[in-house]
Amino acid sequence: MQKIIIILSAFFIIPIAFGFTDNYSDKIQVKHLNEDSARTYIHAKSIYSHGLDTLPNIIFWNKIINLSPDSGFVNIASSRQILKTIHVKAYSKKTDAQKTLWRDSIRKAMSLPADEKIVFSTGRSDFYLLEKVMPDIGRGIKIFEADSVDPFFAQTILLIESPGTLQKSSTGAYGPFQIMKGVARNMGLTVNKYIDERKDFDKSAHAAAKLIRTICIPYANAILNKYGITYNEDELWYKLLILHVYHAGSGNVEKAVAKIKLCELNSDFIKQLWQTTAGAFGNASQSYSQVAIACLIQLDVLINRHCEVIYKCNEQG
Repeated sequence: MQKIIIILSAFFIIPIAFGFTDNYSDKIQVKHLNEDSARTYIHAKSIYSHGLDTLPNIIFWNKIINLSPDSGFVNIASSRQILKTIHVKAYSKKTDAQKTLWRDSIRKAMSLPADEKIVFSTGRSDFYLLEKVMPDIGRGIKIFEADSVDPFFAQTILLIESPGTLQKSSTGAYGPFQIMKGVARNMGLTVNKYIDERKDFDKSAHAAAKLIRTICIPYANAILNKYGITYNEDELWYKLLILHVYHAGSGNVEKAVAKIKLCELNSDFIKQLWQTTAGAFGNASQSYSQVAIACLIQLDVLINRHCEVIYKCNEQG
């Protein structure tokens, strides 16, 4: 069956997937192949209108998400330019001295500065099980909407934090929304030696929505206002900053923002944030919104692969 989009509010049929023209996001209903009921997703079309899908950083993460963990990319850390794909075993056989000489030879061959980091990044297809988390996205969207929080955050966090599995991070975050113990308790969840409500999808979703509504958004706004940075809460750049606060905490994000000499929250601002180190805002924090964008792109790929019909919801939909 041909994939189509039906804009319900206008009863107008568009014959190609994701053919919307405004700047932000659409809530869509997707009828998957061989399924009776439709699933709900958020399509962040501004990723494409702003050309983020063409950036080397995002292309890099798209490939990492799909790359087997037995392989990896040799890449330039600052730009994520991929230089070579090699097997993990081949890289592991090198001694530390050999790795240093090897990196030095790459810098020399490419006329790179001596302090330019050359890194080896392994594939993460075993972690980013996006197809497994897709059935839960609509459930998360519904809960976030009920709690008056942009459902974009529900979908994106589910895609990047612990997609398709219940894993505990090295820092102790747990559950589908990867919430820390203390934060979970502050958001009303029971976490003790007998009960951990972070593994309960609905309770964890309500806690994550409350965290974004009562902590992440107010603190992000306070940071932006403190440094005189103008912003639009509907734009993708603002939502990516909120995700950084969710991941790294407001204190670390503020330290990074303080280093950025721009007075508007825009694409240049976010790109500078990707290159900024401050306090505990390091490589994982810089990469967080890059991974988010890549996962949203991969979700679109999966939707196009598996759908029969895509409906754009109206404002009441």
